[in-house]
Amino acid sequence: MRTLLILGSMPEPSLPPKAGFDDVACANASGHSAARYGLPDPVYTVMTSMLASGIGSGRQSLEALRGLETGTVYFLWRRTERMTPIKRALFFAKNLRGKSILRMQPAYLKAQLKALGYRFGAFVALDEKYYDGLVRTLCGDDHDVLSQMERKRPSTGVIAVALGLARHSYDRYVIAGFSFELTHAYAHNPEIEERGTRVSAHAETDITVLRYLARQRHDLYTSEEAVHRATGIPLLPEGPAG
Repeated sequence: MRTLLILGSMPEPSLPPKAGFDDVACANASGHSAARYGLPDPVYTVMTSMLASGIGSGRQSLEALRGLETGTVYFLWRRTERMTPIKRALFFAKNLRGKSILRMQPAYLKAQLKALGYRFGAFVALDEKYYDGLVRTLCGDDHDVLSQMERKRPSTGVIAVALGLARHSYDRYVIAGFSFELTHAYAHNPEIEERGTRVSAHAETDITVLRYLARQRHDLYTSEEAVHRATGIPLLPEGPAG
């Protein structure tokens, strides 16, 4: 049974035994945790333009990737030209602190990663029409999921899960290092003070999406008790994959 471990960035993740999975996938800078715990280099890593935007948490995440390696980088590209002028201005003010739109381009992050000695194979840019559509399709255009996605997109971690399910063929997928919080394993996230909460803005959407997947799929597990409680995804059985 081939198993993919999808790893998030929470501190002290609850990891299954190494014999219990074959490959690793990462979200943003969770490759730092993979390296810390002696896991294989990820077969793919999902990243957003926020890593290179210049905000504090993005700078921390980039630095945590220094000298690491992945197979494919999936870059989640947000096209601001589809926003209204007012929404675009608010987006830049909130997320980019006045930085140039050039920082959101795939080529900019690609250059930043190379400057850090981060090694990767393919670099695939995916826009929101694709990755939103991917989640919609996996969730069967469920009304509750779509309604929640109108309020807030899923996190990079949940997109990493969706890409694993849709584009990488395994018999079993295991979620670890997810907590629905802003905490990072490699540094204190300054967004916690900025927002006045540890809870991720994506938490409700992530839980809604994962709850749906838990009801519909029999190949999705988690090693995190908090994820199990919040979403109903079954806990990974003890012992290696059979």
